[in-house]
Amino acid sequence: MTCYVNCCSRDIPPVTLTNIPRVDAKVFDPYLSQVGSLYDVFQQAKESAGDQESQLARDGGKASPKPDDSEFLSSQWSTERRPSTLSLNSRASSPFDNRGRRRSSARGRGHGVTPLSTIPQIYFDDDFHLENPRIFDVVSEKSEVVTPPKTPGKDGRFENGAVVGPAPTGRKALATNAILQEKLSWYMDTVEIHLISSISTASKSFFTALGSLRELHSEAADSVKRIQVLRKDLQKIDREMALGGLKIVNLRRRRENVRLLADAVSQLQEVVQSVSRCEELVENGDIEEAADSLEEVERLMAGETVFGSPAGVDSHEHPRKAIDLRRLKALEGASDDLAQLRTRIGMGYESRFLNDLLGDLRQHVENVPLEVTLQRWGSSFQRQRGVQRSGVTVSPAYMTFDDQLRSRLHTQLTGLARAHHTTAAATSFKTAVLREMKSLIRKHMPSSSDDDNESMVSVSTHRSSQLSQQEKSSILARNLRALDAEDAYAMLARVYTGISESLRRLSVQVKVLLDLASGLGSNSVLKSPRSPHSPNLDSAAGFGASSQTAATIMAQDEILQVLDMSSLLGQAVDIAQSQVNKVLKVRSEQTSHLPKEEFLKYFTLNRLFADECEAISGRSGTALKTLVGNQIRDYIARFGDKQRHSIVEVMDADRWDARDFGETENTILSRILDASTKDIEAWVDASKIWLSQDKPEGNTLENTTNGSGKDKVRSAVVDEQKYILSESAVAMMRSIEEFQFLMANIPSMIQDIAPGLLESLKLFNSRSSQLILGAGATRSAGLKNITTKHLALSSQALSFIIALVPYIREFVRRHSPSSPLMGEFDKVKRLYQEHQSGIHEKLVDIMSGRSSVHVNAMKKIDWDASGSSTVNPYMETLAKETGTLHRVLSKHLPDMTVSMIMDPVFNSYREQWTKAFDEVTIHTENGKQSKIDGFGDLGERLLELVKQKTPTAEAKEKGSNGANPSSSSDTSNGEKSPQA
Repeated sequence: MTCYVNCCSRDIPPVTLTNIPRVDAKVFDPYLSQVGSLYDVFQQAKESAGDQESQLARDGGKASPKPDDSEFLSSQWSTERRPSTLSLNSRASSPFDNRGRRRSSARGRGHGVTPLSTIPQIYFDDDFHLENPRIFDVVSEKSEVVTPPKTPGKDGRFENGAVVGPAPTGRKALATNAILQEKLSWYMDTVEIHLISSISTASKSFFTALGSLRELHSEAADSVKRIQVLRKDLQKIDREMALGGLKIVNLRRRRENVRLLADAVSQLQEVVQSVSRCEELVENGDIEEAADSLEEVERLMAGETVFGSPAGVDSHEHPRKAIDLRRLKALEGASDDLAQLRTRIGMGYESRFLNDLLGDLRQHVENVPLEVTLQRWGSSFQRQRGVQRSGVTVSPAYMTFDDQLRSRLHTQLTGLARAHHTTAAATSFKTAVLREMKSLIRKHMPSSSDDDNESMVSVSTHRSSQLSQQEKSSILARNLRALDAEDAYAMLARVYTGISESLRRLSVQVKVLLDLASGLGSNSVLKSPRSPHSPNLDSAAGFGASSQTAATIMAQDEILQVLDMSSLLGQAVDIAQSQVNKVLKVRSEQTSHLPKEEFLKYFTLNRLFADECEAISGRSGTALKTLVGNQIRDYIARFGDKQRHSIVEVMDADRWDARDFGETENTILSRILDASTKDIEAWVDASKIWLSQDKPEGNTLENTTNGSGKDKVRSAVVDEQKYILSESAVAMMRSIEEFQFLMANIPSMIQDIAPGLLESLKLFNSRSSQLILGAGATRSAGLKNITTKHLALSSQALSFIIALVPYIREFVRRHSPSSPLMGEFDKVKRLYQEHQSGIHEKLVDIMSGRSSVHVNAMKKIDWDASGSSTVNPYMETLAKETGTLHRVLSKHLPDMTVSMIMDPVFNSYREQWTKAFDEVTIHTENGKQSKIDGFGDLGERLLELVKQKTPTAEAKEKGSNGANPSSSSDTSNGEKSPQA
């Protein structure tokens, strides 16, 4: 196809137009004789092909191709390719050759069908078009279509008008090319033979399917004819039978209507008489009988017979049948009057219903003591925490319900249902309960008038009724703020317990009402005909079970819809918490300044109340929890500031003397250490408001006397390590206990409390550095200077806090496992350790300075001139100062710490004195001996201090001798600390 499109004029040989002369028919005789012989050959080949097919069928397909072979041969048409140019050798394979025909006839039927591969591939190409000159040239084997004349005409020109004749091309004329024609005929015969073979193979299944299709068509036509006959028969039956029966039914209905009309007249007369009787009963105030008469009238108007036969039953045994007269215009006025009577009856039942329920609610709240409710809350709280309570479990008071009250409620519910007033009564009860919640809170509030500011109970007075609502709210807020901690707690406790008991009792009442509603079916509940969708309760028997079941379901659905317990309790809780939130907001400032014990009682009370509300209604009480949470955060912030201020006050007034660590302090320390593994009962019991509260032990902890320097000083012990502490360290320990006390009781707020504890620890570290290393204590506490004892006590205080930090961190981790504050405690511990290292370095620097002074004094001595063999004063002074340092450190610090300080001191001595003696020049032997005698045995005594870490007997004696004001002053002067 590509070749055909891209051909141009240069590729196409020019066509010479000639005039076709008129040829006589005799000219074709030779051709016809030749074609005749070829036609005979074609007939023989066709017959031979037919014989070969039958023979191949008998031989099992050895010679002839099967359907698969046909497909294979067909595929060969497109896969095998032959040269597009025919050569002379192809003549040898043509059956039209004489020699080929003789071989074919000699062999007979033994040969197979000529394969399609003998046909040139160009005939099978998709773009085979004879109008394409190239394709035509290949097919015609480059034969001449028209041979030009070789002789010119009379005018000396050739037929095409040319003067010069065409040049010879050497091509054969197409009309006389017998070999080409034989080839084309041979190709056609080969294709025809293959087509015949393929068609014969597929013809059997085709005609079989065609026969089956004709049979199906015949059966379908027969079915259509039968369906048409059936339709005609059905139409005939419909006309003859159905229409006749319908006429009979219409006649019977007409007769029934005439009978019903006669009955309706009598029924209308009876309705008028019944309405008059019902009005008389209502006027006389007989509600029960009026309800019975009302239902009788309604049933009569609705067409429900009262003679024992069910309504709507068609029976010839009853000559009279009631009908529904409610659509009559004549009875519209009577229906309205009955509706008013039914409303009055329902309001009477509603009043009794509300009085019984609200009276029972108020009586229960007044009879249950406050302590009982708190104990019930505490038991529930401990069960949530997995604490098993011992003793016999007593049923709460709100679960006890009076049988007489239950009976009265059953009667009232029955009457309400009969009066169609159940929804209105339930709605009124719901409104009254919500109003009761507000009244219950208001009852315990201070007075909202100035007439009785001292009264804790609101009393309605004439003057207060004249005040505006805004003025009353302002006075009430002022009186709430004026309450002290105990009065405010007592008020909230009464309010919370009252709300809890009322809600619990309300839930029991609703359950009883629902239970009574579910049992109404056993008391002959009747369906009211006045309103098909409203229940009607009646004590009269005689109605079917289906009517009773429908009425029972209606009554239950109506009560369930209005008295939805979860919705009712949820609304009551929301109203109660909304009123409580207003009270708590007014006292927010006073709450933030409560002592920790009072605040814990306040927090526990609110937490138990919130849990109780959530247990009752299923609502979390987000507003109340958010308000209390914000108040807790404010209190924690103030608490942390107060603790840090207290620590600063104690540290500024501390003179850094050793303090006696008595029993009270040991108790505090043991609580801090034990809190890392268990709950401290003394802490946790502070928040158990349901227990009887004894007098707090805080006074005994704070009123203990501090040991003076002259009294026996006891040490604190942590992990078998003793610590001599100052007042500042004890104050920090107390502050740690205060924070842990708060965290143990409010574990949910550890993330807010622990940072305050960390800030206090950091403050203690920085403040002690300012007071000791920075010599701030000389100004705040009036110290003359900072001595070795002060540095030792400061280091001991830091060591004590460092020892407590792991216990504090474990305490926080136990209460808040996922807290990110663990790393902060490690940072604080490193700050303390760095501070302690600074103190030790300060001690080393002080002694190095004193040694430098004595080195300078030694350098000024003329050893050659000095003839004394006694110990030099500078060396004796250095030994006394070193012994005093060691004695003070050994008294206040552990041996390992003393060694860590003294080793650098002696290393400094060694470096300074070695260098100094190397620089001294001695000229005489006496000077050398004088230098040696100047040390005496003091060098050995200094070495003994390092080896034994305790003063020897001689050193103790020297120390006791040197413990005079002058030597103490010298030591103090030598231990002055420069400003940091």
